[in-house]
Amino acid sequence: MKRIIRFSNSMMERFLPDPFLFVIILTLAVFGFGMVLTGSSPLEMVSYWGEGFWGLLAFSMQMVLVLVTGFVLASSPIFKKGLGRLADFAGSPGSAIIWVTLVSLAASWINWGFGLVIGALFAKELAKRVEGVDYRLLIASAYSGFIIWHAGFSGSIPLSIATDGHPFMDQIGIIPTSETIFATYNVLIILVLVVVLPLLNLLMMPKKGETVTVKPEMLNEESIDESAATNSLTPAEKLETSAVLSLIIGLLGISYLFYYFVQNGFALTLDIVNFLFLFLGVLFHGNPRNYLIAVQNAVKGAGGIIIQFPFYAGIMGMMTASGLAALMSEAFVSISTETTFPLFAFLSAGIVNFFVPSGGGQWAVQAPIMLDAAQTLGSDPGKVAMAVAWGDAWTNMIQPFWALPALAIAGLKAKDIMGFCLIVLFVSGVIIGAGLLIL
Repeated sequence: MKRIIRFSNSMMERFLPDPFLFVIILTLAVFGFGMVLTGSSPLEMVSYWGEGFWGLLAFSMQMVLVLVTGFVLASSPIFKKGLGRLADFAGSPGSAIIWVTLVSLAASWINWGFGLVIGALFAKELAKRVEGVDYRLLIASAYSGFIIWHAGFSGSIPLSIATDGHPFMDQIGIIPTSETIFATYNVLIILVLVVVLPLLNLLMMPKKGETVTVKPEMLNEESIDESAATNSLTPAEKLETSAVLSLIIGLLGISYLFYYFVQNGFALTLDIVNFLFLFLGVLFHGNPRNYLIAVQNAVKGAGGIIIQFPFYAGIMGMMTASGLAALMSEAFVSISTETTFPLFAFLSAGIVNFFVPSGGGQWAVQAPIMLDAAQTLGSDPGKVAMAVAWGDAWTNMIQPFWALPALAIAGLKAKDIMGFCLIVLFVSGVIIGAGLLIL
């Protein structure tokens, strides 16, 4: 295992480009494949790319807010203390790796945005307290829990087909979550991953001489200066440092959350997670000035999301409009049987996810083909939908798109963690594929 990890890390460090260069390479690759495989002209591919380029603006803003509000909340004194106490349970590098993996798995199963941020923030707290833990593996372990998000409460595909009036209702009707998220095969796959992933991450711990650690003081955010005497402040500055204003607006936000959960149950959406993080941050920082200073510290890591997500939207535009995504899906359908179809649906979704890294967007592209094939072959449409969902989540392990928020929080580059994530990809792929084929 040590030799495999050493080789994997070496390969990723040498050959994995920066995420921005990665998305440029993907753009050019899809442009070329679209012309060769679908017969689209260069002008058509350019138009598909340009027309789709701004298709993820709302989602991009949501992701920036996930990063900023989560980072700001974690930098508040109360939250720091809470994460610190949780981190105190880890007394050794090995227990830190297991602990962060389990926390990330649980948080991601509840909500993907929550898990993505909490896992990375908790890993930073562990790195401050546990001496000798490999910081790269710690962040990779936090990110590895993200693999189960689409099989949990925030999985966009199973939630979509369980909703009255979804786009494919005439074809498959409403499929309740008892036949997808809470189906026996899906629960068993999750349980196996919950057992295997912490142990796998533990086995990947480098030798002592190869461990990459980080000094705790390097992980501390810029301190907030609260020493100014209130009697020397101008009226405007007194408002900026008013705890009353933060309390009023914070309680207003929390009041809405109570109303929302009473009306909708524990239905966490990305907007609700951001709303929760934002107003808890306002309350926990004590006054508007402290909160804004924390925001300024947080936005420094959001540049990658802001500039790269439009390129992925352009790739999605080319994949869908040219028919390239449909072509990939049809290739797998053509070699499937009733028994093997969920496995091939999983593999095809994993490949398409490199180019269309959005669960909802990918389902819109693949669902017409996959559901038609499921009816023809006699496969369970709910299981086929979950196979696509698992495929979408699976290759996120080596797709920098989703790792950007975690990397920004950690202050690392994609190549620092992808060597470990590559091993997680292979092992989890075997578990998920076998589960879909056998169970």
